[in-house]
Amino acid sequence: MPVTNDNEIYIRLGFFFGVFAAMAALELISPRRALKTPKAARWFNNLSITFIDTATIRLVFPLMAFDMAKLSAEYGWGLFNILGVPEIAAGVLSVIILDLIIYAQHAGVHYIYPLWKFHRMHHTDLDIDVTTGARFHPGEIVLSMGIKMVSVIVIGAPPWSVVAFEVLLNATSMFNHSNVLVPLGLDRVLRLFVVTPDMHRVHHSVIIREYNSNFGFNLPWWDRIFRTYKDQPDKGHTNMNIGLANFRDPKKLTLPKLLALPFVER
Repeated sequence: MPVTNDNEIYIRLGFFFGVFAAMAALELISPRRALKTPKAARWFNNLSITFIDTATIRLVFPLMAFDMAKLSAEYGWGLFNILGVPEIAAGVLSVIILDLIIYAQHAGVHYIYPLWKFHRMHHTDLDIDVTTGARFHPGEIVLSMGIKMVSVIVIGAPPWSVVAFEVLLNATSMFNHSNVLVPLGLDRVLRLFVVTPDMHRVHHSVIIREYNSNFGFNLPWWDRIFRTYKDQPDKGHTNMNIGLANFRDPKKLTLPKLLALPFVER
């Protein structure tokens, strides 16, 4: 079925809710860690942020990345369109390149302090589960969408590949943030092809050298190539502390305070 303006949103939402429901169910059936903070309060915060992010994007951007890809294809913008790369090859390469760009962006928001002030909200979650995968400050979401739209135009990504990339990114973000027990043998195989929950959980450690590792969301290769990969947390997955050292009080991590976090010096 071709991707059109009429069905693009339904494709993305269908995968989002399907993967979310599957991960949430598996977290109940086979959790990796015992949660340390009340789940209801965290889910309220994280899901509220998700809705705020969605509304913000719709207000700020009259066109989405999919729309920019359609314009690029129509007017011949972008590297792949200029070079006449076959559509299937251009699509596959676009997904890989966009994933590399997201990896670079993620590393950048950790090391560029003004951007870290926005990204750190994602790391203040004192537990990690499927909802953490959507806990990003609206300011960071706007930045990410801007980078994605420019990237789509520059490389000339086919429209279907942009939808495929967004579906994969959202699905893998929920998967690798989930509190699901993946058997160790299976985890070792999976992390050769995709970022697993155990691999990404290291990134949410309170220890600085651990949260400055494992920046990948979808493909696990970039961390190995650029030497930001850490196999396991020093204290193990059940004993490691999640979050940031100077944001430990749940009462100070309410929704209004989370949204104000980039503008508060700590």
